Amino acid sequence: MTRTPETPLPSPKECRRLREAQSLSQADVAAVLGVTRATVRSWENGRTTPRGTNRDAYVRLLTGAQKVTPHQEHPAPALVGAATGPVQASPDRAEPAPEPPSETPPASELAPEPDPELGPDPAPGPEPELGSELSPEAEPEPLSPSLTPDQAFDALYAFCAPALVRQTYLLTGRRELARESVECAFQLAWYRWPEVAMDRDPAGWVRATAHEFALSPWHRLRPRHRNPEPPPAAPADRALLDVLLQLPPVYRRTLLLYDGVGLDLPETAAETEASTPAAANRLLHAREAVATRLPELAEPKELHRRLAEVASAERLHAAKPTTVRWGGEQRARHWTRAAIAFTVVLIGATTLTLRTAPDHYEPPLAPGATVHGVPPRVAPGPLSAEQLALRAKLKGETVSGPERLVPEAG
Repeated sequence: MTRTPETPLPSPKECRRLREAQSLSQADVAAVLGVTRATVRSWENGRTTPRGTNRDAYVRLLTGAQKVTPHQEHPAPALVGAATGPVQASPDRAEPAPEPPSETPPASELAPEPDPELGPDPAPGPEPELGSELSPEAEPEPLSPSLTPDQAFDALYAFCAPALVRQTYLLTGRRELARESVECAFQLAWYRWPEVAMDRDPAGWVRATAHEFALSPWHRLRPRHRNPEPPPAAPADRALLDVLLQLPPVYRRTLLLYDGVGLDLPETAAETEASTPAAANRLLHAREAVATRLPELAEPKELHRRLAEVASAERLHAAKPTTVRWGGEQRARHWTRAAIAFTVVLIGATTLTLRTAPDHYEPPLAPGATVHGVPPRVAPGPLSAEQLALRAKLKGETVSGPERLVPEAG
């Protein structure tokens, strides 16, 4: 029996471009095809590919054969937030619909069987939500081309910096280090702004940079980081922060990204530079360690809520974006001046060497050779009686010597 060939599908990058050309969000495509937004994100990331009727409908939608009216589900800032994944690809953890059986299984299914509540929604109620404290969940709109680089950077900073400071505080337990990490990450982003502005996930770029700087092992060599900072005032917050800080850094970061920020498992694995099964194992071990010390946080929903409470309890304020940009420019000027000074010193040393170096070849002196056959010098011994008499006789003669040696006048 001949198998029907599948409909040609563009590359993941081209699929994303076609969707954006029609001003459609991933939520719009997911609503039309009857799948989750995470599924559409996996298609555009290249982790999975649609098959069967979903593939045909997806191709018709991208090529414009099926018209869809775009709509905005949630108003959001003009830039991606601190916790969203790729631009216009925030993780949708609230839709429990399973993946279509005709698709390729996602990479998260390769991991060991995790807790069935690996991706819970925050519990409704008056408690602080991670969407407002650690990870704004609103799907951002594309950047307006009318924004200047300064305005775009300031918008990114204003949207991401408050949440990033809270995240790095949970990672390190240090308030000053949290603020410093976020400022350094944004200063580097401003220094590389053309690259960051064109990135699919500028907020994720800054988040990964801030987390890596905060978890750098070189901080332990700094004098002011050798002593711990005062812990949180509330005993419950202090206990949770102690448990987090006792975890290995990579486990702590995985737990924060998944249960705190709200990334899905493949995105967490990508940001921590690990495979999806490895990220799943780290997450399970981190949850087990937290549940062993704090049994009331065994439920992911409760852990999610408590992370938001601990993060919001500390009033951590980030610097103004203009200050961060100015600091980044000053740092760039200092490094440029240092590079110029080093180059001048190197040129001067090279010139001095060329001026003082010899301009012709001087053969080295041959090493001395040992001469054999010469008798050694003998030291004079005591004079004999005859020699003493002769010496006395010679001293008693005239100054001019013996007579037989004095010439006579003719």
